[in-house]
Amino acid sequence: MSVQAYDPLAGERSPEGPQFDVFLAGTVFLDIIFTGLPAMPAAGTEIWAEGMGSCPGGIANLAIATSRLGLRTSLAAAFGDDDYGDFCWRTLEQQEAVDLSRSRRFEHWHSPVTVSMAVNRDRSMVTHGHAAPMTASEMIGRPPCSRAVIVTLSAEEPLDVPGGSCNWAELAHHDGSLIFADVGWDPSGAWPRSLLDQLAICHAFMPNATEAMAYTGTETPRDALYAIADHVPLAVVTDGANGAMAIDSTTGEEAFVPAPRVTALDPTGAGDVFGAGIVLGTLSRWPLADRLAFAGLCAALAVQQFGGSLAAPGWGDIADWWHEAREAADHGGAYGNALARRYAFLDRLVPSVPVGAVRRAAATIARAADVGMPPSPPARQKE
Repeated sequence: MSVQAYDPLAGERSPEGPQFDVFLAGTVFLDIIFTGLPAMPAAGTEIWAEGMGSCPGGIANLAIATSRLGLRTSLAAAFGDDDYGDFCWRTLEQQEAVDLSRSRRFEHWHSPVTVSMAVNRDRSMVTHGHAAPMTASEMIGRPPCSRAVIVTLSAEEPLDVPGGSCNWAELAHHDGSLIFADVGWDPSGAWPRSLLDQLAICHAFMPNATEAMAYTGTETPRDALYAIADHVPLAVVTDGANGAMAIDSTTGEEAFVPAPRVTALDPTGAGDVFGAGIVLGTLSRWPLADRLAFAGLCAALAVQQFGGSLAAPGWGDIADWWHEAREAADHGGAYGNALARRYAFLDRLVPSVPVGAVRRAAATIARAADVGMPPSPPARQKE
C-alpha cells in the first residue's frame, strides 16, 4: 500500500481541532480466514479451502476501516508478547497508520485467535482467548481528544449508569466526542430492551436488522428504525444485501438505499466497514442518502475480497470502482444507469483522490496470499 493518503476532512481541520477523528477500544484477535469452502467439514473429515488469509481482527477491523478512509484513528487494545501480537501491532501501526499510543503489550498473555470459515454468504468461527489483564478504562485513563468514538453496547461495561463511574467513552463524550454505538449478538436470547437506555448519550446507533428488531421488540426493520430514532439523533439499520435505512433527526432526513449487487466472497468485517463509512459521512456533513450509499459501497467492496480487516477499501479502491461504474453506465442497462445516478456524489470527491491513494493489502502473514490458487493437497499413503 502507498503511504500517500487522501484526507477527506482536510477542510474541517484547524490547529485547535481534535488530535484524532476516531478513537476506539476493544480486543484485537489474530484472524485466520479460510475462504472458498464448498461446505463445512463433517465430523471426522477434512476439506481443502481455495484461499486463506491472516490479519488483525476484532476491533482491528474497525480501526483499519476508518484509517483506510483517511480518518485519523487511535486504538486502545491489549496485545500479547507473542509473535501473533508482534504481527498485529506491526500491521496496525506501520502498515495501516493506526495510532497505538493508548495500547499496551502484556507479558505472558497470548493473543486471542479466531479461525473463520466462509461458505457462500455465511461464516462460522472458532475462537480462543483469555480476558485482557486490565479493562479498557484502566488502560486508557482519559482518552485523547477525538471527533468520534465507536463503541459496542454491553451489560459488562455499560454507558451512562446513574451513580456509576465514568468509563472511557463517557469521558470522551464529556470532552465533545460523538458516540457511534453498535451492538453484538445476544447468545442468551434475552435481548434486554434496557440495553437501549445506554443510548441516552449516544449520537448514533447502527445495529443490523435482526439485532434492531430483537432489542426493540418490533416485527420489521422499518419499525425497528422508528423505535431506535426515539433514542438517538442518528438511527441506522442495516439489512445485508437488501441495503440500509436511516433517520437523522438533526437534519430531518429519512433515507433507504439498496446495497450494490456483488458476489460476496467473505462477509468478515463488513459491518465494521459500513460503520466506518457512516462515521466519515457524518463527520463530513454529507446528506443522509449519500452516507448510506457510501457506507454500502465500502461494505460491498470489502465482501468481494477475503481477509476481514485487510479487505477494507481505501480511497484508491473507491476511485477505481467509480471510474469503472461511470464508464459502464452507458451500456450497463437500467441498473448501471441507476448506480451511476446514486453515486454521482462521488464526482465531488474522487477527483481529489491522489493517484497513489491507499488500496487494500494482501491479508497474509506470509509474503503472498494464495487466494485464487487451486488447492493442492499432498498425496497421502493409505495406512
